[in-house]
Amino acid sequence: MKKLDLSKQEKEIVDQALQHWCEQKLLEEDKVRELQENIDERSFEWKVLARYAFWVALASLIFSVVSLFADDMLVRFVEQFYETPNIVFCLFFAGLAVAFYILGFRNKKRYPDKTFSNETLMLSGAFSTAASIGFLGQILDRNTHYFTILFFISILIYAVLAVKLKSKLIWVFTLVALGVWFATETALHSEWGWKFWGMNFPLRFTIFGALLIAFSIWIQPRWSALLEFQSTSFVIGLLYTMIALWCLSIFGNYSDFEAWTQIRQYEILYWGLLAIAVSLALALYGLKKKDAVLRDIGFVFFLLNLYTRFVEYLWDNINRTIFFLVLAISFWLVGRWSEKIWKKQSTS
Repeated sequence: MKKLDLSKQEKEIVDQALQHWCEQKLLEEDKVRELQENIDERSFEWKVLARYAFWVALASLIFSVVSLFADDMLVRFVEQFYETPNIVFCLFFAGLAVAFYILGFRNKKRYPDKTFSNETLMLSGAFSTAASIGFLGQILDRNTHYFTILFFISILIYAVLAVKLKSKLIWVFTLVALGVWFATETALHSEWGWKFWGMNFPLRFTIFGALLIAFSIWIQPRWSALLEFQSTSFVIGLLYTMIALWCLSIFGNYSDFEAWTQIRQYEILYWGLLAIAVSLALALYGLKKKDAVLRDIGFVFFLLNLYTRFVEYLWDNINRTIFFLVLAISFWLVGRWSEKIWKKQSTS
């Protein structure tokens, strides 16, 4: 009989579950032993090593490019290309991207089980695509619509790759590119000012994130090709919203830095209260529905917003010793509260 191959951590979880069911008289001891004997502990996490190895490879590639500009001899060599037209670099990276995509699709067809190596090739193609589009942007006038169309093209490329490869990582690139396109498109319509339809960037991205969440909940499930990316879209949309709302609670809907420095923070307190209310509601809803993602994001941003307000209103108004003492006590209380929840969950 073929045994179930589990990692050490997975085996410990299964053993705990079997022991719990045995104590609750849901399984006989003999049956528990029989099930435990059918489990093999994986000797080494080769899958994890492969993932980290490819990540390190990509990081090393980036560092190698950075090091290129730190080496005097190579700097002199690169300086020879300063007069090279941007169109040459654009075409070079476009060709490099095509080469990576061809290799990636060929590898996926021949070796579909080599997930990490296939995704690494595709990610390299994605980076090359971004570089090519970046140089093309240098050629075009940014005050024309062609400039924003470039970012829209990158969205289409990443989306097609994500669907073809069923890659959630590349789908994240798609949503990031979508955010960049949204920022440039609205900035273009506002003549590269900070406000668009009376909204600064934090307020715009708060709405943008909310729309992305709505898309993931009500529209995305209707497209079978995008269904598996629903949770990814929801989380990215939630992060867009919560980060933008946190920035909004600090800067308000101001687009002028000098105007913002002239106001007192209590004048935009309503944005802070909204950010706290939304994050707290998210954390409570996550606890109620036992959704770890909603709970964790809500709880993190609840604390972030709470301590942001704490710093805003008390930093200049109380003694530094008392400030950090209150801060230490508050974190200790949060730790105690978290510990109680953890103990309750572990004993229930």
